[in-house]
Amino acid sequence: MSEKTHLVLLPGFLCDRTVWEHQIEALSDLADCTVPDWGTLDSLTAMAEAVLHAAPERFALAGHSMGGRVAMQLYRLAPHRVERIALMNTGAIPRDPGPAGQNEERERRALLALARVHGMRAMAVEWLSGMLPPYRQTDTELVESILRMFERKSPDMFEIQMEALLARPDAVPVLSQIDCPALVLTGCDDVWSPPARHQEMAAAIPASQLVLVPRCGHMSTMERPAEVAQAMRAWLDG
Repeated sequence: MSEKTHLVLLPGFLCDRTVWEHQIEALSDLADCTVPDWGTLDSLTAMAEAVLHAAPERFALAGHSMGGRVAMQLYRLAPHRVERIALMNTGAIPRDPGPAGQNEERERRALLALARVHGMRAMAVEWLSGMLPPYRQTDTELVESILRMFERKSPDMFEIQMEALLARPDAVPVLSQIDCPALVLTGCDDVWSPPARHQEMAAAIPASQLVLVPRCGHMSTMERPAEVAQAMRAWLDG
């Protein structure tokens, strides 16, 4: 590349720049990176619109978890501005209107209640049990980095982002409209955003590359930072 790409990195639920620190450094020769702060934005559309307002006219876009859903909503709003898109550890379908969706809301509200009564760290410890594979639960450095990140947020921010995610739009129709180079990535052991879901997403996107990261759960950018950076480099430089 003759010039660096402007790369917008979208964090997930309660996440911040910490999620992307390794990739920002590893890709610094290819990309100038920015990471938005969701603040009190209360919908995925509002988050997407805020990114569009702050970003240059054309840019590459990568989203992790909830950030991937924001990326798809942004593409729906302004496909002509997106040079490349990466969707990581995420999903495109809306919340199920039946029992599965009701259970999701119940579980999220239980975590919110835990955060309000016992604090964000206690909530995060409980939440982490499903976020990381069992073999990473004893990785003290990784676990503490994630816990500290969540502790920087408040229960009110948890509730705002929770409501935004529960009201997520159906992004499946967006996938077939994506006509720029696309990376679809998840961990082989991500039980929240499993490989099968990403295989379906990649199949629906005309110009996509699917990457399944071995020995990796939901927090791929932090669990396997080098492997994710390598996949992103190929996506940016391909």
